[in-house]
Amino acid sequence: MKKLVLILSALLFLIGTMDVQAQWGKKLLKKAGESAKRATERNVEKKIDKAVDKTFDSAEDAVTGKGNDDKGEKKANTNSQGEVEAMDDGGVVAEEQQTKKQVEMSWNKFDFVAGDEVIFEDQLVGEKMGEFPSQWDLMAGNIEVVQLDDENAVLLYKDCRLCPLMKEPKNYLPEIFTIELDVFLYDKAEKKSNGYYHFRINDGKNDVIYFGFYGHPNDGQIRTSCDVITSSGEKTRINGTAPFTQSGWQRVSISFNKRALKIYVNQTRVVNAPNVAQGNWFNLAGSYTGVSDETYFYFRNVRIAKGAVPLYDRMMSDGKFITYGITFDVGKSTIKPESMGEINRIVTLMKENPDLKFSVEGHTDSTGNEASNQTLSEARSKAIVDKLIELGIATDRLTASGKGQSSPIADNGTDEGRAKNRRVEFVKL
Repeated sequence: MKKLVLILSALLFLIGTMDVQAQWGKKLLKKAGESAKRATERNVEKKIDKAVDKTFDSAEDAVTGKGNDDKGEKKANTNSQGEVEAMDDGGVVAEEQQTKKQVEMSWNKFDFVAGDEVIFEDQLVGEKMGEFPSQWDLMAGNIEVVQLDDENAVLLYKDCRLCPLMKEPKNYLPEIFTIELDVFLYDKAEKKSNGYYHFRINDGKNDVIYFGFYGHPNDGQIRTSCDVITSSGEKTRINGTAPFTQSGWQRVSISFNKRALKIYVNQTRVVNAPNVAQGNWFNLAGSYTGVSDETYFYFRNVRIAKGAVPLYDRMMSDGKFITYGITFDVGKSTIKPESMGEINRIVTLMKENPDLKFSVEGHTDSTGNEASNQTLSEARSKAIVDKLIELGIATDRLTASGKGQSSPIADNGTDEGRAKNRRVEFVKL
């Protein structure tokens, strides 16, 4: 009997010990799991930070050609909405950030508005192939007029730099201005590398705005970087991305309002910076750093304008307002997508003032046939009216009227004059 009791006691002790051990083991495994989880999270966070820092640093320096050792420089690695964004370069990218990168702005929400008074415009009309473009001044390298996609364009060779040919070459930008132009990027299938486009606005001593970008077809991104000098003399860097879907022309739009800077690539705002120093002149360049010498740079349709007085103020003082922000391809009546900023502004004006009625009058310069210009202006006026009606404006508040070349407001014998004559007027009825 004693032996049986001893055996039972031993069994109970063993079972109890095993239970304690099991519970202890579970606790140990739980703690180990939690520790591993925390370690993993820390590693992921470190990888994310490292990937973000590495990617932005390399992208910034590749685009601007500048290092990160500038004293007093502040980094603002942000997207167009002011949010930190990681560009995927084979590292870890947060899921939330990936989601944000997929959000695109439609042209209908594009809020860039071109200036009211054209300072410089070049559509390369009448330029001869292989010649130096007549409205530009060479600062470095070599350029010539070519045809790309059956349209005139300027080809920039290796490390070229140029600026508009102006009466005051380094003192013509007002305190409120806009700059627009098209540049060409190749996709991967074209078997050509994309170099770096650079746009500089200088105050006479320094580049107060230094904007650059390149196409990255492997991840469907246009990567941008912008160095600005603030009014107090500090330097800030702003990074951004825009979708890059296919080889072709990309629209760059720059808006400066006394101290506020906005830059758009196609429909995406990549820079939104306050307190930026005033610049006086503009130049652009192409760089081959890190890419094949077979890379080519092209641009076209450059416009620099002074702006912008509120539409309502202009209408009340003059009984009409003139806009250069609604644009068309040469010889066509199809509204360009980048016109939507101005069109949306007109829609807002008319919705806020429901009694307003307008005659929409299209005007051309004197280039080409008079009868053709008349027909073209009528078609363009109708296209604008149709777009405004599509966006909610009542039909009885709008009429279309083409004026052709019959009512110039400037000398058609100069490029600047012809640019001013190619306009749309909204005349109050």
